[in-house]
Amino acid sequence: MAQRCDVCGKGPSVGHRISHAHNVTKRRWLPNLVSMRAKISGSVKRTRVCTRCLKAGKVTKVV
Repeated sequence: MAQRCDVCGKGPSVGHRISHAHNVTKRRWLPNLVSMRAKISGSVKRTRVCTRCLKAGKVTKVV
């Protein structure tokens, strides 16, 4: 399953892991995703939303 937010589309970013001896290897930063039930266009759907969208109120939780 893709590590991508269903609201804003935020996905993993890539970079380098650099050791003290300056050995460079690839690494990934994954977004903080939460699987939740949200109300989208009048219907209830299960989505994966990043916590930044959740905190900003871009989705409405279903209780």
